[in-house]
Parts: sequence; C-alpha cells; structure tokens
Amino acid sequence: MKTDGVDLADVTIVVPTRNEASNIGAFIQSIPDKVKLILVDSSDDDTAEIASRLHPNNTIVYRAIMPISPARHLGAQLASTRWLLFSDADVVFSEDYFRKLQTIGGLHSFFGPKLSLGEFHRYYKRIAGWQKLANRLSIPAVSGSNFVIRRDVYFSTGGFDVNLRVNEDSELGWRTGRLGYRIRYIPDLVVYANDHRRLCRGAFKKSAHSITRCFLLYFNLIPKRWRSSDWGYWTPAH
Repeated sequence: MKTDGVDLADVTIVVPTRNEASNIGAFIQSIPDKVKLILVDSSDDDTAEIASRLHPNNTIVYRAIMPISPARHLGAQLASTRWLLFSDADVVFSEDYFRKLQTIGGLHSFFGPKLSLGEFHRYYKRIAGWQKLANRLSIPAVSGSNFVIRRDVYFSTGGFDVNLRVNEDSELGWRTGRLGYRIRYIPDLVVYANDHRRLCRGAFKKSAHSITRCFLLYFNLIPKRWRSSDWGYWTPAH
C-alpha cells in the first residue's frame, strides 16, 4: 500500500519535554509555522511558555509527569493529523528538512539521522553509518529524535511500548517492519543534536548501553522485569 507525499499541514510533531528552556527556542525556530506541535511537558521551568510564545498558532501543551515512552504515546493520542513526527527538544531540523519531507511517498514510516555540527560530530556520523547498514539488512534502526509514521499505522502497530524507559524508538521501528509496513531510512532527512549531556558523561558508556539493550530487545531476550528499567540511562550526572 502506497502513500502520497507528506502535506506539512497534516503533520504533528510530538515532543516529550522536561526542563528544555535552553533548547526549545532553537528547536521551535527550525519548524515551519503551519506544522502542528504537541508538547507533553513535565517541566518546572519555562519550556512550555517559550514554545507557546514562539509557535503560538499550532501548539498544544499537555502537562503530565511521565516517562518518555508513555509521553510520546499520549502525544500521538492527542494528535489528529495523518502524519506523526516524533522528535526531541534538544535537536534542530536541517534547513531543507521540511522541503524534503514533502517529497517522500510510498512509505508508511521513515526516519533519518541525527548528526551534529559541533561536538561529537564523528560519533553521530558513525551512528548514522550503522543506521544505513542496518537499513540494508532490513532492520530499521529508528531514532526517536527523527521518526515519521502515519498515525493510523502507529496505532495499528500498538504504538510505543509504554513499559520501556529507553530504546522504545528502536523497538517500535522493528515491530513496524515485522508487521509488514514499509519503513525506510532516509539519509538526507537530517536533524542536528543541540545538546550532548549524555555523551559528555561518556560516549562509550552510552554506546555500550544502547548496543546491549537493543541486542536483547531485538532478539526478545530481555526479561520482562528489566524492560521498565533504564539501567541508569536517565540518572542525572553528579
């Protein structure tokens, strides 16, 4: 089953936020006015107020304290457009992102890389290389910072596993492909990381965490009792 190109007026960006006041301005400024935005916000800073001021006509803020996976799922439930674009407040969209988005057809879901114009640019480039290789092997290595899916397809898959505290994006990508939907990696549909807090705590540690969990999730080897643990991923640095 094929789809038409993406109409920007029929796109909702879904973003879970928590204390992103230093990042949300740049994120908002990289979004066209006609694109709708839903923030599921658990902040105690000015994140929501900044977003509403900078993108006043097409922004919904839903305040709820919850982990990232159920926050993404709630945002999908609140949206009414044909397309959902899942992203994060600590990225910016490339200048031609939304122009390219309108040219993509024939897919139920697609995703692009997260790169960096500054720190850790080699790290992000390597991750993008792995995404490209995995795509050739028909393994969609989805990033939750840059993931587009038709809303009806999202709900037919069951959506994000709300019990997962991390790697919920990868798991949904695999499930979407296994259910027979057309999902592809689009290498020139780029977002840029604007905040590197977790990488500053150790790029090797972050990579080892992701590789181990993704391996166990992909082969369904992770015990159910471990799925709701983030293994320290979201623990603040001291």
